[in-house]
Formats: sequence, C-alpha cells, structure tokens
Amino acid sequence: MTRFAFRLETTCGAARLGRMTTAHGEVATPAFMPVGTHATVKAVTPEELRLCGAGIVLCNTYHLYLRPGHELIRDLGGLHRFMHWDGPILTDSGGFQVFSLSALRRIDDEGVRFRSHLDGSAHLLTPEKSMEVQAALGSDVAMVLDECPPLPAPRDAVEAAVARTTRWARRGRDAYRGPGVPFGIVQGGTDEALRERSAAELCALDFPGYAIGGVSVGEPPEAIARIARFTAARLPEERPRYLMGVGRPEDLVEAVAGGVDLFDCVMPTRNARNGTLFTSEGKVNIKREQYRNDPLPLDPACACETCAQYSRAYLRHLFVANEILASRLNTIHNLFFYLGLMRRMREAIATGTFVAFREAFLAPR
Repeated sequence: MTRFAFRLETTCGAARLGRMTTAHGEVATPAFMPVGTHATVKAVTPEELRLCGAGIVLCNTYHLYLRPGHELIRDLGGLHRFMHWDGPILTDSGGFQVFSLSALRRIDDEGVRFRSHLDGSAHLLTPEKSMEVQAALGSDVAMVLDECPPLPAPRDAVEAAVARTTRWARRGRDAYRGPGVPFGIVQGGTDEALRERSAAELCALDFPGYAIGGVSVGEPPEAIARIARFTAARLPEERPRYLMGVGRPEDLVEAVAGGVDLFDCVMPTRNARNGTLFTSEGKVNIKREQYRNDPLPLDPACACETCAQYSRAYLRHLFVANEILASRLNTIHNLFFYLGLMRRMREAIATGTFVAFREAFLAPR
C-alpha cells in the first residue's frame, strides 16, 4: 500500500522546513539526494552513506533498464533489497539520459526511440514504459517522462516541449502501478511565461510532488536561481518541490532561499573522484603540489572520517598514485560536506536565522 505524505513544518522567508514520509522512512527537508546511477553511489557503501547523513538516494532508470534489467531487479526483491539500501529511493524517468544521446534517439508524441549506448540495441521509451520500469524497481518516488529541450532553443521548440511534457505527464500518471508515487516535472526553459503555463498544467494533474526540470543545462547561476524561485512559487505549498540536477553548494543555498525542498547532483561524487573537494574555506584541488607535505586535515572544521584521520599530504599521495582509496575518502568527505550543508540550512530555518545564514555563506571568502 502506498504511503506518502509531506508536512510543511515552518518557513523562514521563502525557505521551507518540512518532512517527507515514504514507505521506507522519513526525510527531513530541504534534503540532498546522492546519485546512485547504477544502484550504487560510486565508491561508498550504504552504511557509509548513512554515516554521511544521507536520508534518500536517487537511482537512474535508463541505466538500470539497460543493465541489469528492471525485471531482474524486480525478481530479486526490488531495488531496495538489490542495493542494500533501506531508506527512500527516488528514480528518474530515464528521459534526460535518452535526450542526451542526440545522435542515437528520435522523439515523437509516442515517446523516444533510441539505441543503447552499450550495444546499439533499439528501444522505445514511452511515458508508460518509464512508469513500468520504475514500478518494477519499486522506488518510493517515480518521475514521469518529460521532454527536456537543450538550451538555448527557439521559443517555439520550448513551447512544444512544454505541451508534450503535459501530455506525457498525464499518460505517466494514469499508467503508474508501482508501490510509490509519481512526481510531475515542470519545463519551460528560462521563459517565465512558459514556466507559469507548465506549472499550471502540471498542478491541474494533482501530483503528490513536483520537480523543476530543464535547469542546470548550461544556464548561468543567476538564471538557475531566478527560474527555481519563480517556478517554486507557482507550485502547491503543501507538496514537495524538487530541483533536478543542481548543483553547486551556492546553488543549493539560493534554491532553498527560493522555496525548494529536494535536490540531486553528481557534483559531490564526480568532483571527489577528480580530486576537487569542498571545504568550509572553499574548493580544494588535492592534486596540487602545495599539498605534497601538508600534515593538516583537509578541512579542520569537518568531522568526517576523512578529515578526522587523514592528512592532505596522504590524500594527495593517494590521488596522484591513482589508488582506489582516494575516490572513497574524497567521496566520503564531499558527501559529508553537502549533507552537512543541508542539515545546517534546516537548523537555520528552524531557528529563524536562514537569511543571515545565506548572507554569510554567499559572502566572498
């Protein structure tokens, strides 16, 4: 039986403190979802995710559909059991990955025809098929298929994508038979009139939650913040609001200030594997020569395992030597930083100090 609810507990300006309840537990919001593309957040175990502060993760429908296959995951007890994660899981529709295969796909009203990047096999992803796959995975939140046009794009192309997104959203909502709930996705590029239209059309379909899609695809940070704030204000107050694919710590703070509740991004994990680490004093490129004999912890203000037990010199050595442990320790730190940032924002909203927190965090260092 589906169990889902969202409760708005308090606000500070437009920033919201809430609680999202699913069959696999509660999530305090605003919350960041680490990305587990292939049913794993790269380089860390579910136990380590919990220690970093994760309450919910995101998994990718496109990749799991192609490998190992949604039927196999269903037959093995569903995605939670398959990946040994007992908390909530949100799955995306697979659409963004398919749309990024510009040379391998074709879009029409039925859906998206594409060829697998793995073996070239032909597939058709429809709104109904996306819901079928996500139902088999057993996620707590399933995203409907939408059309995300690349930007910049002509206004008529963005307008056509908004119309198709609404049609697909209705089909996906009506087809969903999974254990969780479907969320709608608002499109419209950077055009406020199209964003308002898309939000109104999606709200009329009465989804349990709503996402803001089609941002963080090349726009400057100011445009991301503007569109997130504009769109969030046009979504129901009593439903969770999810900004897809964002982003930098500064983007998260600005979006929370604009009324957003949920986030995901590969930035903390991908950057960790590339040697870029987020700290209380800004970003650190750990491969730089200046850290070769540095005995200090990466971030003296951080309480994660990496900072508590290892020096900058050791982290640099691991990275330069291409040791697997570098990815693990770097990822643990970056996730701890991102999830700690979300916790600090929740505390600031609860105490009515979020405006001051935002100003201090965004102040030039």
